[in-house]
Parts: sequence; structure tokens; C-alpha cells
Amino acid sequence: MNLYILFPTEMTSTPDFGITTEYTTVYYDEDYDDEMCKTSEVRKFGAIVTTVFFSVVIVFSVVGNLLVLVVLVKYENLKSMTNAFLLNLALSDIIFTVGLPFWASYDIHTWTFGEAGCKAVSFIFDMGFYSSIIFLTIMTIHRYMAVVHPMSVVISRKSFHCVVTSLTVWVASGLAATPALFKTEGFNPNDNSTHCYYENTTWMLVGTYQQNVFFLVSFTVIAFCYSQILLRLLRPTSHTRHKTVRLIQSIVVVFFLGWAPYNVALFLRSLPFWELKPFNDCSVSNSVEYVFYVCRLVAFSHCCLNPVFYVFMGIKFRTHLKKLLRYYCGEVAEPQRRHSRLIYSNACTLPTVTSFHDQL
Repeated sequence: MNLYILFPTEMTSTPDFGITTEYTTVYYDEDYDDEMCKTSEVRKFGAIVTTVFFSVVIVFSVVGNLLVLVVLVKYENLKSMTNAFLLNLALSDIIFTVGLPFWASYDIHTWTFGEAGCKAVSFIFDMGFYSSIIFLTIMTIHRYMAVVHPMSVVISRKSFHCVVTSLTVWVASGLAATPALFKTEGFNPNDNSTHCYYENTTWMLVGTYQQNVFFLVSFTVIAFCYSQILLRLLRPTSHTRHKTVRLIQSIVVVFFLGWAPYNVALFLRSLPFWELKPFNDCSVSNSVEYVFYVCRLVAFSHCCLNPVFYVFMGIKFRTHLKKLLRYYCGEVAEPQRRHSRLIYSNACTLPTVTSFHDQL
């Protein structure tokens, strides 16, 4: 995955030198005759908005996801596949969030964490990103099977399947994050600063297009599954709550609006490598960068929105959270873990709208 943040203050327009930072590689057409493409304003804009926005995202993500972990451990049966997926999703978001301070620092100053730090931070951050997307997709498929084909869920109720699935997701996420290991630390004399960048443009393009494919596949699966769930809930025999339908629609819309613009901007930023006009024009490139900064902020906020959509909007989790807060405030005794399964994942009972909403 390419997470493009830092831009050098000045970049030489030569086709053989692409300045590849953690977040971008910019190539300029030979017709520029070594004209300097000024990006200081873009960098200044990115440094300001990134610092402010990432600070808010980090706080809400850490607090929200830690609360999810505590509630799951204290109240829920972790052998349940749905609870296990929620637990892994929270871990993925926390791992993703851990990398944000490094990229914010990189945006403001320069890369100061060494070559080993460049590889390690990039790999861990990317693995958190990919695992989050994969777990969201698998959770959606699990909901689809539980609601549309409830009897088929019987084969997946054992804790063994849950462990195997979770381990498979983490291994797949690690493999998807492999391009990050081909990053290195280097000094750029044009802006007198150190960068964390890909060793060659091939791996940069692999990371970019790999993320685009991940988004397209994930969104297609999520959109299909939730559309089928809606069709099932909207049947005359289903006592559908309007807020349940709106919640499902919101999940799909937020996922699309959060990641689609980011992936489009990410794709556009790779086009200068192919010397496609007008994207190798300096003014167009800078315009794309402004758009990308905004899209990236929206997309990266998913780590603090996931607990809201997938946990805290559920009635049962809100109840658990209230009990937990009262306990730590000294109002109630030690909470006992409930060895319960999420109702909608019970393969022997067709879920009602109420139970389905409670587990969203």
C-alpha cells in the first residue's frame, strides 16, 4: 500500500529521478527543461491539516477500540466467530492508528526514524490497514450468510474455524504488506531532507494498484452482501425497522465515500510515472496533491468510525459499555462475562430485525 504524505519542497524535473516518499512518487515531463516544481505550499497545507486531523483520529481511535476490546473480553464469549472478528477488527484499527504519529511527524519535518524504522513502521501500518479491510469484508460475508442462508452458518460456528480464519487473515495481510519491506531511507539533496521511500518505482506501483484492487473487491463484496440482506429484511414477512435499513445503507455509503475518492486520487498520482498528460504537468500534479490530502484524511478516519458503526450503535454493546463505566466509577460489582453468542449468527434461528440491529 502506498501511503503518500511528505512532499519535498522542490523537485527536479527529470524523467530519471522520481522523488518517492512514503506517500508519493512524482515524475515530470522532459519538456520542463529542469524547471523546479514548487510544492512548498502543498507540503505546508498537508503538514497543518495532517497534524490537527490525525491528532483527533488517534485519540478517538485508541479510546474507541480499547473500549471495544475491554467490553469483548469482560462480557462476551470470544469463541463466537462474530465476537472474534470484532476483536480482530479492533486490533487491526489500533495497529493502523499506531502508525499515524510517525506519518504526521514525517509530514511536518523529515524522516527521523532510520531505515529499519522506515521498513518496520510501513509494514506494520500496511498490515493494520489490510487486515482491517479484510476483517470488515469477512464480517459482512458472515452477516450475509447468517441472514440470507442461516442454515449454512452451522459449519462455521466452531472456535477452530474462527481461529483458522483469523490467522489466515493476518497472514494474508502480512503478505499484502510485503511491498513496504522494499522501502529505504535516503537523503534528497533537492530539499535537504531525509525520506522513507521505495527503492524503485516498480514496488511503488505494485503497492498503489494492489490497494486499488483491494478496495474494488472489498466494496463489491460488501455492496452485494448488504443489498441481499436488505432485500431479505424488506420482505413482507420481515418486521423491518427503518433504522436498521438506514444503518445498513449508512455502512455501505460511508465505506464507499471514505475509500473511493482516496483510491481514485491514489491512482491519479501514479499516472505521471507513465508520462500521461496532463498529470505530469506541475500545476495539475499540485492540484491532485491537495485533493489527495483531503481524501486521505477522510479515508484514514475509518479506524475511529469502525467502533461506532460495528459496535457502539448496537444496543447490547451500549448496555455493556454502561455497565463497564458504572463498574469503574464504583457503582456496581465486578462485571461477569456472558457466554453468549450473537443472536444473528445462530444458524438454527432466522434472525429477527431486532437481533440483527443489536449486533450491528
